[in-house]
Amino acid sequence: MFPSECAPSRRNFLKTAAFSAGVSAISLSSQPAFSEDAEINVIGPKKGYSPQIGTLVSMMTWMRSAMLRSVKGMLPKDLDYLIDDKANTIGSLLMHLAATDRIYQINTFEGNALKELPASYKEKWGAAMELGDAARKTIKGHDLEYYLNLLKEVREQTFAEFRKRDDNWLLAVDKEWGWGPTNNYCKWFHVCEHESNHNGQIKFLRKRVPGAKGDSE
Repeated sequence: MFPSECAPSRRNFLKTAAFSAGVSAISLSSQPAFSEDAEINVIGPKKGYSPQIGTLVSMMTWMRSAMLRSVKGMLPKDLDYLIDDKANTIGSLLMHLAATDRIYQINTFEGNALKELPASYKEKWGAAMELGDAARKTIKGHDLEYYLNLLKEVREQTFAEFRKRDDNWLLAVDKEWGWGPTNNYCKWFHVCEHESNHNGQIKFLRKRVPGAKGDSE
């Protein structure tokens, strides 16, 4: 179900997570807060959530804010730009992030194994989840607001479900998960780490859109 670059092995997942955390710590030293949320840079428990879930929410919110800054002001032609015939567009990557949230909702909230995804998921999100040729052919012609609305809608569903659950649920281990025994915390932290990974791709692609201006990052 996942593109090869999006489905880490147990070992690679841990390595990537550690590397992403290190890079984020380095880049924070030279970047100001970039959200209207005055507490965006305070990682920890959040009102309305159990302590561990709130901490996860704060990390996911921080990462989403960083990703949204990467696509700010982009036009449909920029979102549809293909750097080569093997690449993914920025629009496809944005929809892929929404599809990732949704697939983890189905697994962790609804109890479905990934090999038992409902037809409705495959119809709406299949191309975005798989990326590649299917996404290049079908995900195009949308403005930025279209993708941002999808991301917002799915993430709001995620956080609403988080508010119904506690830390015992978050720490519950799935012994049948493909990476080995994996708790819900790791699954949803991967959603955050996954967004960091694709944010780097988005920033790379944005700088190569025809007419793009350079920046200091």
